[in-house]
Amino acid sequence: MDVRTQARGVVFTLRGELDFDSVVQLHEATERELERTDKPPVVADCAGLAFCDSSGIGGLLRLYQRLSAQGRTLRLAAVPASVARLFALTGLDQLFSVHADVDEALGTDTAGQAAADATDGGQGAIDEGRSA
Repeated sequence: MDVRTQARGVVFTLRGELDFDSVVQLHEATERELERTDKPPVVADCAGLAFCDSSGIGGLLRLYQRLSAQGRTLRLAAVPASVARLFALTGLDQLFSVHADVDEALGTDTAGQAAADATDGGQGAIDEGRSA
């Protein structure tokens, strides 16, 4: 899992399977990153996600609850059709904010962010490119 902190938020890139084994990596990576920064929003880039089981759903729910308690948001980007069907069947599509891609998910932030991005010359990425 890759973690990038950008001017407009934090992006966690999920790949492969989000299941009992990998949800631990999600938890550890989010704990480390969320202690370091308070940049809203947090985006889970699901473009490379092939599978999600109940453990993965639980991990995303815990992250959603933690962020909500902090007044922050979790946004999902590029959710594959198979995972989107799972979210629809469980009603999670009504809970999670789902977007076509990471740029759209980051772009739905508050109006003040557009001004901040213009100020930094559109260089929005403070890409620290860590991997968990």
